[in-house]
Formats: sequence, C-alpha cells, structure tokens
Amino acid sequence: MRNILGKLAVQTVREGDGQMPMQFALCGGVQAQDLAELKQWYWSEELTDDPATAVFRIEVRSFVLQVDGLNVLVDSCCGNGKTRSVPWAHQLQTDWLQALGRTGLSPADIHLVLCTHLHADHVGWNTQLRDGRWVPTFPNARYVFSRKDHEFFSTQTHEAHNREAYIDSVLPVIESGQADIVESDHCVHREIEDGIWLQDAAGHSPGCVVVNAKRGGAQAMFMGDVLHHPMQVVRPDLPFFADEVPAEACATRQRLLAEAADKGAVMFPAHFPDAPGGRVLRAGRGFAYDFLQPGRGRGTT
Repeated sequence: MRNILGKLAVQTVREGDGQMPMQFALCGGVQAQDLAELKQWYWSEELTDDPATAVFRIEVRSFVLQVDGLNVLVDSCCGNGKTRSVPWAHQLQTDWLQALGRTGLSPADIHLVLCTHLHADHVGWNTQLRDGRWVPTFPNARYVFSRKDHEFFSTQTHEAHNREAYIDSVLPVIESGQADIVESDHCVHREIEDGIWLQDAAGHSPGCVVVNAKRGGAQAMFMGDVLHHPMQVVRPDLPFFADEVPAEACATRQRLLAEAADKGAVMFPAHFPDAPGGRVLRAGRGFAYDFLQPGRGRGTT
C-alpha cells in the first residue's frame, strides 16, 4: 500500500515476522488493565486478556520514501546469508529484494539509505556477499549513519549479533566511501520542517534517531525502534527488553508520542503489524493509535 502525504509517498518492504511473550518483551510490566485499554482500538489473534499468555508479535520491515525525485530507503532489515549469534537473524533466505522490486524500484534506484540505528535487524541489507566479500547492496546510494551509534557499535562487544552486523553490514559501507556519519539532528534534504531531517531518539541505542519527512502535507515520522508494538502506545513507560538505556528509552518514547499527537504527524514504526502507518491520539491515561489503513485496529487479525 502506498501512503501519500503531500509530496511524500511511503511504501513498506516486508522481510518477516516474529513473536515473544508480552511479559518478556515489556519486562513484566503489562497489566490486564493495559490489555483492556489496547482492546478498545487494536486487537489480533495472538493477544489475550491475560498478560501471562498474551503474545507480542512484530514484523520486520523497511520503508521506501519517495520525494522530490529521491528514492530513500529507511532501514534495511536483517539481510540474507549473514552469520548471526541469534537464530532469528542467522543465515536467512528471504524475498526482501523481490519485495523491494514490487515497489517499482531496484537496488540501483536507491539514492539514500537512512538507518534509524545500527541494530542487526535494521542494517542487514546494507550489504550483499559478492565474490566472497560484503559489498554495498545499493551502488548509487549514500548511506547515513548517526555518529553516536557508529562510535558505540564499532566498539561494543556485549551483544554479539549487533557486533557481527556492524562488521559485515556497516563497516564495508564505510570502507567503500559511501557512508556519511552525521549528528543526530542532521538535515538530510532541503531543510527542517520542509524536507528530510533526523531527530535524536536515544535510549533504545545511544544514537537512535527518528527520520522525519515533510513536503506539503502531514509530517511523516519513521520511528525505528522507539516503538515495536501497539502496546507501547498504551504503556510507553515500560522498558523494552532490548533497550540499551531503559529509562532514557522510556522518556524518549513518551516525548515523541506527545509530539506526534500534538503535530498530527503520521508515524511509521518499523515493527508494528502491517500496515503500520497511523496517527497518535491522546486517550485515557495516555495515548491511542489510529491506523491509516481501513480494517486495521480492533478485531483485526
């Protein structure tokens, strides 16, 4: 589905999905009241009224943003044939490239690759294996990485799969000369509020950013891993198990939800159920979410 926001066109490129117990994902903090609140505007078959049995389902996807003649890829999923220390990303063989083709684009058509952060499931298709070497998948693109995340992931060793992803999916891009390592408030195209720009969203990773875009319509906010699931709209104060700095991630989540609600922005979270685009609403104790696509929401499977 193509979403049109003024001069912006947004499409999704799906790679796969996964699931985990709700209480594992959100560190044991979900209550029955939270699920009842979620049920007012979103439900799906893996959810239950009991936090102990509810399942936290996510999708893994990229976004294609088209504006002013630019083809922009936001995040690049896990990639194929990559050696990872976690089974969900190890030696995958998916049809992600074919899914990109269904947007009408080939790798050579991409002008910019913007990574919201440098976790393994957001950088994998940055490179492909050719003649025994990992080389950039998008030969004509500039790749944009945040400086804080680059500095962190170039040295971190406590998460092997993210270290592995840096070595085969980030470092070869830098060595190719195609990378731009920028600050977390970098303006990518035109100017802030009328173009494409980054916004600091630290917490899930030290250099996590939101990719913002606006050209003659509502602002689009590509959220990366600020949000993974609709439950986090109800309970943005709960840490996600993979947040690098949990307290900071929770504060960032709450701040950006409030900002999106106040601006009427359209969010595109990387891992929400398909199709993820929607607007944040103030409701109850905090927030709710209005999916753009008809049929998403309560009672949908």
